[in-house]
Amino acid sequence: MSTIWTDFAGNGVKETFISAGGLRTRMLEAGSGRPLVLLHGTGGHAETYARNIGPLSEHFHVMALDMAGHGYTDRPDVTYTLDVFADHVIAVADAIGEDRIFLSGESLGGVVSCWTALKYPDRISALALNTGLLARPDGPGLKQLDDIETRTRRLSEDFSRDTVRRRLEWLVLDPASVTDELVDIRYKIYSQPGMVDHMVELMCTVLQQNRASVGDVDYFSYSLSELKCPVLLIWTDHNPGKSLQAVQHVIDAIPQKEFHLIKDAAHWAQWEKPDEVNPLMIDFLSRIAP
Repeated sequence: MSTIWTDFAGNGVKETFISAGGLRTRMLEAGSGRPLVLLHGTGGHAETYARNIGPLSEHFHVMALDMAGHGYTDRPDVTYTLDVFADHVIAVADAIGEDRIFLSGESLGGVVSCWTALKYPDRISALALNTGLLARPDGPGLKQLDDIETRTRRLSEDFSRDTVRRRLEWLVLDPASVTDELVDIRYKIYSQPGMVDHMVELMCTVLQQNRASVGDVDYFSYSLSELKCPVLLIWTDHNPGKSLQAVQHVIDAIPQKEFHLIKDAAHWAQWEKPDEVNPLMIDFLSRIAP
């Protein structure tokens, strides 16, 4: 059976800690060449991309981050808005001495990627989005947010490996694709002192932002028609967060885009269908002129 170690073996993948914007930031890093930063979803961590880092590192300098407040990266006492995440991404680029980066994200990571490209257009060469983009939820989507928040709060009430597994199984079409190893990794991360309560608060803040009710910025008032860089957009036929129909109008507004629908996958296309996602990313990003 494939494990995260077998996915990493022979690719030079290493765990790295850098200081970015004053935050001790953890990443899984491999490869050389043009920089490609990978951003996980809400409550996630760099291992989200365990099945992608190796193949992508044959073409790019890949850095899968633990985003601000996640994983083993520092947890500043702030409200986790999209600005906080985007500023941290740019701080990472500054720390590694890169003026421009490729940026890819799934779920929240895709939303953060969009916002980073809108806020810092001169720093992003291209986006590769995976079931995540800056789009206001429709009616069914708002109802889905309520369900996700209920399950999120349950995490602090009943923190166990089974609870962690159920949350991970929501991300995939086939629950059997959630390995014991992945559950153990997330369980260990969440077992850090104070981490469960922190993650519940962070995740609920992100959900509130999806309702456009955190702070003074309505992020959804910004249009992706303003994106200045090429965008690869990967969606799935069973995405539980936002259906393709719900976001089609937002996709249509992106000026420079390439769209691909992955079949028989849910929210984690990069995990469920790496043999499809990796070649799409490599081909698209390799065509972007320096």
